[in-house]
Amino acid sequence: MNTQGDNCEPHRPAHPGIFTMREAGKSDHHSAERCVDFPVSVVLPAGGTGERTGLQTPKQFCTFLGRPLISYTIQAFESVPWIQSIVVAVAKENMDLMMDVIQRFKHRKVRVVPGGSTRHRSICNGVLALGEEERPAVGRPKVVIIHDAVRPFVEEDFLCKIAMAAKEQGAAGAIRPLVSTVIATTSEGYLDHSLERAKYRASEMPQGFTYDVISQAYQRCSESDFEFGTECLHLALQYCGTNAKLIEGPPTLWKVTYKRDLAAAESIIKETLSRSACVITGGLAEAVNLADALRKAVSALDMELDVVPDLMGDNARCLLKEWNFIQVSVSDSCLSEVEAILVALEAENRALLHPVVVIWVHFSRTDELPVSERAPTAIMELASTAKHRNILIYGIQLKQSKHWERSASRVAEIASALIRERSPALVGQLLQA
Repeated sequence: MNTQGDNCEPHRPAHPGIFTMREAGKSDHHSAERCVDFPVSVVLPAGGTGERTGLQTPKQFCTFLGRPLISYTIQAFESVPWIQSIVVAVAKENMDLMMDVIQRFKHRKVRVVPGGSTRHRSICNGVLALGEEERPAVGRPKVVIIHDAVRPFVEEDFLCKIAMAAKEQGAAGAIRPLVSTVIATTSEGYLDHSLERAKYRASEMPQGFTYDVISQAYQRCSESDFEFGTECLHLALQYCGTNAKLIEGPPTLWKVTYKRDLAAAESIIKETLSRSACVITGGLAEAVNLADALRKAVSALDMELDVVPDLMGDNARCLLKEWNFIQVSVSDSCLSEVEAILVALEAENRALLHPVVVIWVHFSRTDELPVSERAPTAIMELASTAKHRNILIYGIQLKQSKHWERSASRVAEIASALIRERSPALVGQLLQA
């Protein structure tokens, strides 16, 4: 099943910039494209059952922040412009589920093939599919990158290193230092010997191969390799005489193996989405002053604010780069400004991949009522509707007082907590600062 499409789709938002080891936006696509000037494809074996997570759902299909894990991994590769196609090998009983994920999140470049009974059989099916590309324009890749579907945090600069080394050497793979000492035991359960930890490394993913090397390795390997083997680099060495280049990988290459790892992955993505926000002031003096105070307060909370009067003209860029919006309304308790943000977000399909947070800060002067009687009900109704579109709306009330800096600090703390937690259970709440 082939769902490949053009790289530019009008109904798909830009990549959100999930960079765990550097600031979002620092990835140099153009530098990598100058290096990788040959066709590269990816094979993602995703036929596992997830026994070690203790969950009924295979871990690659476990959902957090509204999306299954495998969708995050696919997204990481789709964001790399020089990767031409992605083949996902899944168990036959999960083919429909995988196609639903691809269609729902508008993934492109993706082809789904049936997986095998073992990891090597699934990878082999994916490699064979690359040699049978239906689109002549795509053609057979020069390099094939093999990666685990349950390792969502892979970065373009490291993929570039793997691809370049694979082209030059025939095979390349990521390694990491061993965390624990490896020991051998006797059949009676006693210590036999231990390995010198400094001499050994853990083999990780991604791994890269020229198409000829990996396809020949699978053509020549034995039934025993298919049934019990786990290391692709070993097959390349044993059956093709290709000694892989080993490259030290970043610590983000870890694999979701246990249930707790899903929570860790969710936490990393939440942290990345919470690094900045856009404050919309409407150009009113009181709102601008509050925004400036918020900017100072959130800087201590490791968050940056971009303050704009509206989302028109050049300011519309915020819709394409931000995942958090704070609308400051002075006196007027009408939610029309928030509704305008929702319309703009939906026009950009911004909330397709990640939940977007919109916080309405209602600022009232000392001689005014804090908020209309209708406002709590109105924001709850609006938030309930928006939640179905993956947009999370919260409200904060702030009354002008002589303790201005303290109040601004309190708003910053509440807003920061709402943005970092992204809790659907709290949408529509009108909190007091």
